[in-house]
Amino acid sequence: MKSINVLHYDAFSIQPNMGNPAGVVLNADELTDKEMQAIAHSVGFNETTFIVKSERADVRLRYFTPGHEMNLCGHATMASMYALKTKGLLPDKETVWIETRVGNLPIEFQDAQGKLTMKMKQDHPQFLPFEGDVDRLASSMGLQREDLDFAMPIVYGSTGIWTLLVLIKGLEPFGRMVPHNAMFPDILTDNPKASLHPFCLETIDESSFMHARHFSSPYSGTVEDPVTGTASGVMGAYYLTYLNPEAPSARFIVEQGKEMGKDGRVDVQVNRFEETMDVYISGTAVFVKEFEVSYDS
Repeated sequence: MKSINVLHYDAFSIQPNMGNPAGVVLNADELTDKEMQAIAHSVGFNETTFIVKSERADVRLRYFTPGHEMNLCGHATMASMYALKTKGLLPDKETVWIETRVGNLPIEFQDAQGKLTMKMKQDHPQFLPFEGDVDRLASSMGLQREDLDFAMPIVYGSTGIWTLLVLIKGLEPFGRMVPHNAMFPDILTDNPKASLHPFCLETIDESSFMHARHFSSPYSGTVEDPVTGTASGVMGAYYLTYLNPEAPSARFIVEQGKEMGKDGRVDVQVNRFEETMDVYISGTAVFVKEFEVSYDS
């Protein structure tokens, strides 16, 4: 057995243990893929990021759930960039580029009322129709068909990671939701590794525009994500595509995590162009602690 130090940051919150936890491993170039996966499994967070050198960008980020490697992760990016910036490990410029499995993406650093904030560009949005069993879909979240709002379509959406976007009739059903993650692959037959992202347009905080939860794919080895950056970004593209198709842009706050005892906020900004959209999310992070984990080499 080997051991390694992991930094715990919470993203999308300035209060420790109220955002979305991410593990950050610095100087991970010597680790193998198998070791990264073993470390992420030992850490147990929804994502652990490994910081490695890049020949194509300022830094390369690799994201691992306890079960597999991810192409992109919003909250783990926020945590990692906050760690690197506050430790003085990034070039002294407002915008840096990160290498990910969906390409090189810019991260812009801003000072928002004395808080270090990161603005992250995501991949261009994609949508695919959901053609599965709606009753089973509702049941997989512990709900009934009548809890779903069919005013807008249920679709798979991605700005780097695929999730199923499901509009819900207000806040009340969110308190009754119980995810049955093992059911997801048999229901999401067109995209069996996708996660589920129920959301609504009623919010707890009046400054927010959307409320959401995020249920992980069973392949991830986790159940629920407290505050989800990539899915929040694709919700912005969903808004311009289905809810307000004439608007040239949109910017709003997504709240998430209340049902898990968390309280995160994601600032979403989307700009429309002729053929596609540019999707950005912004947020902050906070250091929680450093800890050691053991893993098999």
